[in-house]
Amino acid sequence: MAPKPKKPDLKSQKQTPKTSPNWPPLRPLLPAADLSLTPLLTNQIYLIRNFLPGTLCKSYVSFLASLPLTTTPGKPKKDEALRVNDRFQIDDSRFAEMLWGTTALKELVTTRFAEEEDDEEDRTSLPAELVERAHQLWGGEPLGLNPNIRIYRYSTGQFFGQHYDETNNLTFTPPSSPKAVPARTTWTLLVYLTSCTGGETVFYPEPTRANRNPEPIAVAPEVGMALLHRHGDHCMLHEGMEVTGGEKWVLRSDLVVQK
Repeated sequence: MAPKPKKPDLKSQKQTPKTSPNWPPLRPLLPAADLSLTPLLTNQIYLIRNFLPGTLCKSYVSFLASLPLTTTPGKPKKDEALRVNDRFQIDDSRFAEMLWGTTALKELVTTRFAEEEDDEEDRTSLPAELVERAHQLWGGEPLGLNPNIRIYRYSTGQFFGQHYDETNNLTFTPPSSPKAVPARTTWTLLVYLTSCTGGETVFYPEPTRANRNPEPIAVAPEVGMALLHRHGDHCMLHEGMEVTGGEKWVLRSDLVVQK
């Protein structure tokens, strides 16, 4: 059996900058009450449309274009997926906390994650039951976002081949506590800042006895839309299709849970 194609280990190929960018403020923002965590595939893929307003996305793309992006190597290492794009990455816990706590993400993930799936009878769940359900869905107690922030720009002709995203172990300091705890990443967070022609994120479900030839699940980039998908042992094979027109800008982090 061929090994699973992995995402390139670009952190080892280029040092992460030590100075954090002067990120633009994350505003304006829509309140969590106006947004929803919509299941595209229950327990596997979720969308948050209008997570960031279009005006904010436009400001961010203009800012990110000024950063020193690096073009990925044209030839991947053994067992790594071929990726052709430009990227920037930085370890920035402050920005990760902003993206987690000042947007609707924390509330949607920790308290409102079940609204789109529950029927009226299930909405009387006790807080303890909701916490347990959240831990089951996210793989543990959600603490925040991975401080390793990545920016991707896919221009016309660029793409990311089929691969699996891996879990990373880290020592994490939650925003509400000064004490660091052992943690791990369990879900990938992608925030699309632009739309484009092509550039879909396509997932390939594994065949089952009931469905031996499942249809791929394609997510077209939408301005301001966030996508959460499970990674690690439960990651689905997926790829970023070739951009055929325009540019695809993506902000990437990961959901962090306590071990």
